[in-house]
Amino acid sequence: MKQEVIASMIDEIVEGIYEAYPILEEKYGELGRKKCVEDNYHHFKHLDTAFSLNEEKLFIDYALWLNNILTSRGMKVDHLIDNFERIIKVLHNEQTEEAEKYKMYLKSAIVTLKSEKQRKGQ
Repeated sequence: MKQEVIASMIDEIVEGIYEAYPILEEKYGELGRKKCVEDNYHHFKHLDTAFSLNEEKLFIDYALWLNNILTSRGMKVDHLIDNFERIIKVLHNEQTEEAEKYKMYLKSAIVTLKSEKQRKGQ
């Protein structure tokens, strides 16, 4: 996927997150917004790697690893799930094999994260 397309998608995702959760601006400021942008670039990088290798498990493992890091820092799994759902939403208009696989990987990761959340009673 072209970098300018990804950049535009990430702008939309981050804007949506900060509109939905205005407390993030108060709590983390501009640095938090920049980190959110960086995190979304990482999500797309891992989606691209999983796509290139045709390996869904690679993205699921990334999601589980990232969730462990985020929850250890006080975030909730729901934040990551919300972010992944927002990526799916912005990919909606992309009709490429790559976008379809990305959506499939994201949906599988969401199912896995929800299962982990239920297992841990979060």
